[in-house]
Amino acid sequence: MTDINDALRRASREQYGANYDSHLLEQYKLYLEMADRISQRRQLANNFFLSVHTALLALLGLIIEKGNPPYSLALVLLISLPALILIFCWYRLIRSYRDLNTAKFKVVHSMEALLPIAPYDAEWKAIGEGKDKRLYLPFTHIETWIPWIFAIIHLLFASWVIYLWYTDCF
Repeated sequence: MTDINDALRRASREQYGANYDSHLLEQYKLYLEMADRISQRRQLANNFFLSVHTALLALLGLIIEKGNPPYSLALVLLISLPALILIFCWYRLIRSYRDLNTAKFKVVHSMEALLPIAPYDAEWKAIGEGKDKRLYLPFTHIETWIPWIFAIIHLLFASWVIYLWYTDCF
């Protein structure tokens, strides 16, 4: 945390002058707003990927139900393979947002060391600093499984169509 403290503090109260406390509080509020916006963008990205993959799975179901057998296999594979690439991108994006939020809250904790109260630091301690899953299970731990669940479903669709094609059940 010392590296963060060193990077964060450019001037002491005495060096900065009379507006130190008010500017610190304003910067703290602005930084919290930026952290909240990151979370909003993360949720928008998740909503986008959930919508895309739900639509793709609906399309795959329609292709399997109503499709022409020789073309169905090609269509399912043409949809499933790019979908798997999108799933990997989704997973990496979730991890990136998680890492960014982790860094942001380290900075928040460091900023709170300069303020009279530290609500985020107190909250983090109240939930056992994320070490006790009964008190707190980070959403990212759950969130990172969702893309892989979609990957399994896409693979099952592709496998089912390949199976039907090979057994002439189409």
